Order: sequence, then C-alpha cells, then structure tokens
Amino acid sequence: MLDSKARQELRARAHHLKPIIMVGAQGVTPSLLAELDRALFDHELLKVRLPALDKEERDDYIAKLVDGSRAEAIGRVGRILMLYRPRPKNEIFIPLQVNS
Repeated sequence: MLDSKARQELRARAHHLKPIIMVGAQGVTPSLLAELDRALFDHELLKVRLPALDKEERDDYIAKLVDGSRAEAIGRVGRILMLYRPRPKNEIFIPLQVNS
C-alpha cells in the first residue's frame, strides 16, 4: 500500500508516459491480463487506455484490471488509468514508501 506522497511521485513520473495497453471492445480478457502482467513486469509503472464507457462499466473494468494484475491504481485521468506494480527487485525508488 502506497501513501499519498508515493502516489504523487508515481503520478509525476507517469505524466510523460504514453498508454501501453489499450482495452478494446472485447473488454478485459485473459489475454489482455497476460499482456498487462508482462508489461507491468517490464515497466513497473504504465498507463492503460480504457474504452469510452459509462462510469459504472469503467469502474468495473478498473477493478478487473487491478485485481487481475495485482497492481495498484495510482490515478485516473479521463479514460487513462495509471498502474504500478513493483518488481521483486524494486527499480523505481519511491521516497517515503509505506509497506504494510
């Protein structure tokens, strides 16, 4: 679990990133989750573009992505979701990180 300072730092680092994963018309599928898992292992911090949906469906997609990838949602701006999952050997240094 990250504290607010760590989330703020990660959001700042994610600002310049482009979305790596795009959720399409098929929704959150096992193959999309496998690709997301691979991308999180490679990058730790990434952006996911969600399709144009109503709020309830978008929140459902976000929950499925977070649960399926074991990542933490750092923030969302419009249809862009920022996810973070540290590697076993952390490569992104986050000051003031709180582990629980």
